[in-house]
Amino acid sequence: MEKYPIPTVGALVRGPSGRLLLVRTSKWKGFWGVPGGKVEWGERLEEALLREFREEVGLELTGVEWALFQEAVFPPDFYKPMHFLLFNYFAESLHEEVVPNEEIVEWAWLTPREALTYPLNVHTTPLVERYLEVKGG
Repeated sequence: MEKYPIPTVGALVRGPSGRLLLVRTSKWKGFWGVPGGKVEWGERLEEALLREFREEVGLELTGVEWALFQEAVFPPDFYKPMHFLLFNYFAESLHEEVVPNEEIVEWAWLTPREALTYPLNVHTTPLVERYLEVKGG
Protein backbone atom coordinates (compact mmCIF):
# COMPACT_ATOMS: atom_id res chain seq x y z
CA MET A 1 0.00 0.00 0.00
CA GLU A 2 1.19 3.51 -0.83
CA LYS A 3 2.20 5.61 2.17
CA TYR A 4 1.37 8.99 0.67
CA PRO A 5 -1.51 10.52 -1.34
CA ILE A 6 -1.49 9.83 -5.07
CA PRO A 7 -2.30 12.78 -7.39
CA THR A 8 -4.72 11.84 -10.15
CA VAL A 9 -6.52 13.61 -12.98
CA GLY A 10 -9.86 12.95 -14.64
CA ALA A 11 -12.36 14.80 -16.79
CA LEU A 12 -16.00 14.88 -17.64
CA VAL A 13 -15.84 15.20 -21.43
CA ARG A 14 -18.56 16.46 -23.76
CA GLY A 15 -18.67 15.11 -27.31
CA PRO A 16 -20.11 16.76 -30.43
CA SER A 17 -23.57 15.33 -29.63
CA GLY A 18 -23.55 17.31 -26.36
CA ARG A 19 -23.44 14.10 -24.32
CA LEU A 20 -20.85 13.24 -21.65
CA LEU A 21 -18.52 10.24 -21.55
CA LEU A 22 -18.68 7.83 -18.61
CA VAL A 23 -16.69 4.62 -18.30
CA ARG A 24 -16.93 1.52 -16.15
CA THR A 25 -13.73 -0.13 -14.93
CA SER A 26 -12.98 -3.11 -12.74
CA LYS A 27 -10.83 -0.91 -10.45
CA TRP A 28 -13.92 0.90 -9.17
CA LYS A 29 -15.79 -2.33 -8.37
CA GLY A 30 -17.96 -1.97 -11.46
CA PHE A 31 -19.09 1.58 -10.72
CA TRP A 32 -19.10 4.21 -13.48
CA GLY A 33 -16.77 7.20 -13.51
CA VAL A 34 -14.61 9.30 -15.79
CA PRO A 35 -11.39 8.32 -17.57
CA GLY A 36 -8.20 9.44 -15.89
CA GLY A 37 -5.30 8.26 -13.82
CA LYS A 38 -2.11 8.98 -11.94
CA VAL A 39 0.11 11.98 -12.56
CA GLU A 40 3.67 10.92 -13.36
CA TRP A 41 6.74 12.47 -11.72
CA GLY A 42 7.53 15.84 -13.41
CA GLU A 43 4.29 15.84 -15.41
CA ARG A 44 1.95 18.82 -15.27
CA LEU A 45 -1.68 18.08 -14.40
CA GLU A 46 -3.11 19.01 -17.78
CA GLU A 47 -0.38 17.03 -19.58
CA ALA A 48 -1.28 14.00 -17.47
CA LEU A 49 -4.96 14.45 -18.32
CA LEU A 50 -4.31 14.57 -22.07
CA ARG A 51 -2.02 11.51 -21.85
CA GLU A 52 -4.49 9.49 -19.77
CA PHE A 53 -7.33 10.16 -22.22
CA ARG A 54 -5.20 9.12 -25.19
CA GLU A 55 -4.15 5.94 -23.34
CA GLU A 56 -7.50 4.92 -21.85
CA VAL A 57 -10.08 5.90 -24.47
CA GLY A 58 -8.14 7.16 -27.52
CA LEU A 59 -9.59 10.67 -27.37
CA GLU A 60 -7.84 13.99 -27.89
CA LEU A 61 -9.25 16.71 -25.64
CA THR A 62 -9.88 20.39 -26.31
CA GLY A 63 -11.31 23.18 -24.18
CA VAL A 64 -9.86 21.79 -20.96
CA GLU A 65 -11.00 23.78 -17.93
CA TRP A 66 -10.81 23.35 -14.18
CA ALA A 67 -13.84 21.74 -12.49
CA LEU A 68 -13.13 20.77 -8.87
CA PHE A 69 -10.75 19.13 -6.42
CA GLN A 70 -11.65 16.14 -4.26
CA GLU A 71 -9.78 14.00 -1.79
CA ALA A 72 -10.48 10.27 -1.60
CA VAL A 73 -9.14 8.61 1.54
CA PHE A 74 -9.67 4.85 1.26
CA PRO A 75 -12.73 5.14 -1.02
CA PRO A 76 -15.02 2.15 -0.38
CA ASP A 77 -15.77 1.63 -4.08
CA PHE A 78 -12.09 1.31 -5.11
CA TYR A 79 -10.63 -2.18 -5.29
CA LYS A 80 -7.85 -1.55 -2.74
CA PRO A 81 -7.07 0.97 0.02
CA MET A 82 -5.70 4.17 -1.54
CA HIS A 83 -5.47 7.85 -0.75
CA PHE A 84 -6.09 9.92 -3.90
CA LEU A 85 -5.96 13.64 -4.62
CA LEU A 86 -8.47 14.01 -7.47
CA PHE A 87 -7.91 16.95 -9.83
CA ASN A 88 -11.06 17.09 -11.98
CA TYR A 89 -11.65 18.94 -15.23
CA PHE A 90 -14.29 19.56 -17.87
CA ALA A 91 -13.23 19.16 -21.51
CA GLU A 92 -14.49 18.49 -25.01
CA SER A 93 -13.72 15.95 -27.70
CA LEU A 94 -14.23 16.50 -31.42
CA HIS A 95 -15.43 12.91 -31.85
CA GLU A 96 -17.11 10.17 -29.82
CA GLU A 97 -15.31 7.09 -31.15
CA VAL A 98 -13.85 5.42 -28.04
CA VAL A 99 -10.83 3.14 -28.45
CA PRO A 100 -10.68 1.53 -24.98
CA ASN A 101 -7.59 0.11 -23.32
CA GLU A 102 -7.67 -2.97 -21.06
CA GLU A 103 -8.91 -0.96 -18.04
CA ILE A 104 -12.19 0.10 -19.68
CA VAL A 105 -14.96 -2.51 -19.37
CA GLU A 106 -17.78 -0.42 -20.84
CA TRP A 107 -18.51 3.17 -21.87
CA ALA A 108 -21.50 5.35 -22.62
CA TRP A 109 -22.21 8.86 -23.90
CA LEU A 110 -25.01 10.32 -21.77
CA THR A 111 -26.78 13.55 -20.98
CA PRO A 112 -25.85 14.90 -17.52
CA ARG A 113 -29.28 13.89 -16.17
CA GLU A 114 -28.90 10.36 -17.59
CA ALA A 115 -25.42 10.15 -16.04
CA LEU A 116 -26.87 10.74 -12.57
CA THR A 117 -29.11 7.65 -12.99
CA TYR A 118 -26.06 5.36 -13.45
CA PRO A 119 -24.31 3.66 -10.51
CA LEU A 120 -21.51 6.21 -10.25
CA ASN A 121 -18.48 5.93 -8.02
CA VAL A 122 -18.72 8.21 -4.98
CA HIS A 123 -16.54 10.94 -6.54
CA THR A 124 -18.20 11.14 -9.95
CA THR A 125 -21.62 12.26 -8.70
CA PRO A 126 -20.29 15.62 -7.36
CA LEU A 127 -18.45 16.16 -10.66
CA VAL A 128 -21.63 15.65 -12.71
CA GLU A 129 -23.57 17.88 -10.30
CA ARG A 130 -20.89 20.59 -10.67
CA TYR A 131 -21.18 20.25 -14.46
CA LEU A 132 -24.94 20.87 -14.22
CA GLU A 133 -24.31 23.96 -12.04
CA VAL A 134 -21.70 25.45 -14.36
CA LYS A 135 -22.72 24.23 -17.82
CA GLY A 136 -26.39 23.40 -17.43
CA GLY A 137 -28.07 20.22 -18.54
